[in-house]
Parts: sequence; C-alpha cells; structure tokens
Amino acid sequence: MSPRPQRARLRLVEPAAPAAPAAEALEDVGAVGPASAPEDRGRRDVQPGGARAEGSRRSVAPASGERGAGLTELPDAQLVILGARGDVSALEQLYRRHAAFAIHLATRIEGSARDVEDIVHDAFLRAFERLGDLVDPAAFRAWLGSIVVHKVRSRMRRARLLGLLGMGKSSEPVDLDALASPAASPHARAQIAQIYALLHTLPADDRIAWILRSVEGHELETVAQMCGCSLATVKRRISRAQQFLDGHFVDPTHNEVSP
Repeated sequence: MSPRPQRARLRLVEPAAPAAPAAEALEDVGAVGPASAPEDRGRRDVQPGGARAEGSRRSVAPASGERGAGLTELPDAQLVILGARGDVSALEQLYRRHAAFAIHLATRIEGSARDVEDIVHDAFLRAFERLGDLVDPAAFRAWLGSIVVHKVRSRMRRARLLGLLGMGKSSEPVDLDALASPAASPHARAQIAQIYALLHTLPADDRIAWILRSVEGHELETVAQMCGCSLATVKRRISRAQQFLDGHFVDPTHNEVSP
C-alpha cells in the first residue's frame, strides 16, 4: 500500500511540553512581534513593522509635545490616571507603548493585516473615551486587548454574515507575510497557512479563544477576560477548536504505512 499522510496531533502551547509539528509552526507565528502581554511565554522580541505601525500612529496618537518625553518612564497606571484627566501627552505615550501589541494581536486573530489599522484605531479611540471606566489602571494593556478582540470579533461576524448572504467574501485569505517570521521555513509557512485556513471555518468565538491561548500564549484566566466570558466557557471554546484542528490538520512530513 502507498503511504498516506498522518493526521498530526495539535497541542496547546505549554512552556514545558515538547512541541508538536504544528506547535513549532505556531512558534513561528509568535515570532512576528513583541510579547502580547506580561504573562506571555517563550516569545522572541522582534521589532514591529515600522511603516505600518507609524502609519497607524499618525492617525490615532495625539500630537506629541516636549512634556511627553518626561512621561516615558511612568507606569501605565499613572498614564491612565493622567489620560483620564485629559492629559494628551499621557494618551500619546499609552498609544506609543501599546500600538504594536494591538496591531499584532489583531493580525494574528484575523490571519491577515487587512483593515487591522482601522480596527486598532477604533480600539484606541474606544479605550481613550472610557479610561475612567477602567477599575485597575495598571491593567490597561489587557483591557485594550479585550477591546481589540471585541472589534475583531464584530468584524469577523459581519464578514461571515455577508458571505452567507452572497454579499462578500466568507473569509479573508491568509496573509503569511503578516503572520510568519521571516526566518520561518517553507514547511512552517505551509503549516501556518493550513492552520489558519482551518481556523477560518470555525465560529468566531472558538477561533479567537484558541488563538489567544495557543498562538498568543495567554493564561486561561486572561483569555476569559479578553473574550468577556467565564473560564468554563472559554475552556469549552478552546476544546472545540482543538478537537476540530486535531481531526483535520495533516502534517505531510509524518507518514504511516497502511497494513
């Protein structure tokens, strides 16, 4: 009998677990940008794409002033307090500090860089309008992430509806240049493309939860917070996505001979 491709077992990214073939590919996804949150694990620090980040910065960030330079050493908590009081320089510093995180988070969830700048623009505007609602000013980064997730989810659901109605594409093509590390091998890029193609067929909530956990490496509690749901709910979403990927992902490098 001729050999046939073996279905690979996809695993969640864990710090101590040996990497499965697909997990190795997801590490190449994680190498795109800076760590997504303080609890992220095993990420390589790579500078974000300058042109894209600078373009978004011009459209969202307030004009900088001399006083802004004196705010660079302040923690997020103090910047949030100042920003809530109308300090434009504090808002600019918050943007400069977290813009790359927001851009890369949205890109990884979307699987494409298309419209990501608009999503991040809207997320920052929403965050700045509601700074006074943030209970823990030190948690600005995670809170901003939850706003980005909400914006991406809304866009994904709208695109899916338009696709079902025949009024648009059901999903965006996978943008490997935006997802994969420049050092990723052709094989790793092919794996990433397959994973994201499968993820595009999942419900938005399951897809987002799995990416936040498996690609971004967030703790389950943080994933639940960013998704705006309970810990039990986010575990179910991740489990559904995991089972689907386990059943459909095929690694062509692992073959078995049929009896």
